[in-house]
Amino acid sequence: MSRIGKATINIPAAATVEFANNVVTVKGNNITMTQEVKPGFEVKIEDGVLSVVRPDDSKENRALHGLYRALINNMIIGVTEGFKKQLELVGVGYRASNQGQKLDMSLGFSHNVVMEIPAEVKVETFTEKGKNPIITLSSHDNQLLGMIVAKIRGFRKPEPYKGKGIKFVGEIIRRKAGKSA
Repeated sequence: MSRIGKATINIPAAATVEFANNVVTVKGNNITMTQEVKPGFEVKIEDGVLSVVRPDDSKENRALHGLYRALINNMIIGVTEGFKKQLELVGVGYRASNQGQKLDMSLGFSHNVVMEIPAEVKVETFTEKGKNPIITLSSHDNQLLGMIVAKIRGFRKPEPYKGKGIKFVGEIIRRKAGKSA
């Protein structure tokens, strides 16, 4: 049995969870999130504890068991606390600024990279003299936040020789030695 799938989820007082017609609805802090569940799966809510039960032990249902539990857990965390990711721009002349939901990055290309961020994701940029610029993204939707972060990071992935590129704050880049003299 899936270790993640059989783990229970404690529902905080700030969130309410409902399951009807194969759709899980999580509400809290003026945010409502829904997740469709494959027919046959059952979401049991008893005394503030949620558990996901799969219909049988087929390979597909075993795979989806842990997935649905993780998605529901992320929705509960999202409506109560939210998610936050920070990216650091490492490189000479790399800059970032935002005007509302438009993120403008100077990454060493001939033109700046301008990206429109969805309304569900809040973006902030912070630049301090002598330090690398930091982009802070926060949202209640972990999947959307991960997609946006991956897209931003894809413009300039950290390279192993000098460590230049867009990396997570606190991420350690494995470095390679250059060619021998």
